[in-house]
Amino acid sequence: MASDHRYEVLLYWSNADQAYLAEVPELPGCAADGPTRQEALAAVEVVIAEWIETAKELGRPIPQPRGRLMFA
Repeated sequence: MASDHRYEVLLYWSNADQAYLAEVPELPGCAADGPTRQEALAAVEVVIAEWIETAKELGRPIPQPRGRLMFA
């Protein structure tokens, strides 16, 4: 599934979950997992779309993508 969402996605292996996790820092609570990197990324694209749809339905603000976030 191709997406035009431009949010940063953090992708990493979780030993505790025995899966790849994909998190979207700019969208609180927006994350997905999968047994492979590709499946985790595909799943998070669906979750991003659902997060945005839900925010619209609830009248909540949707953050603009900022690109790469800087961490200290």
